[in-house]
Amino acid sequence: QVQLVESGGGSVQTGGSLTLSCEISGNTGITNSMAWFRQAPGKEREGVAAIDNEGRTRYADSVKGRFAISQDDGNNTLYLQMNSLKPEDTAMYLCAATIQREILFKYLKLPEGSGYWGQGTQVTVAS
Repeated sequence: QVQLVESGGGSVQTGGSLTLSCEISGNTGITNSMAWFRQAPGKEREGVAAIDNEGRTRYADSVKGRFAISQDDGNNTLYLQMNSLKPEDTAMYLCAATIQREILFKYLKLPEGSGYWGQGTQVTVAS
């Protein structure tokens, strides 16, 4: 079993910065990649950024140059550094862990019902 808990969400002004954290515990050896997703009301879930156990990363076009995904040395904490925030970034942000690295990096998505997920942390960017 893998458990994930997000933190760091909040309300910021347009152009501001925010760093999200995801604490990972349990049998983390069964996963090989992690990612941040987000979902806003009335919109489909969107893959934001992904990172594998070799440090390879991928970003959604909408956040390239503004967001950065990383992990600590022990791979027990996942981070998402968000800069130059826009109102369009407002959403519930969730972290996920998965063994399906190829699918995640090809589509920046995960098959329905797959992976391990946290409960999410809300990010609100005021215009």
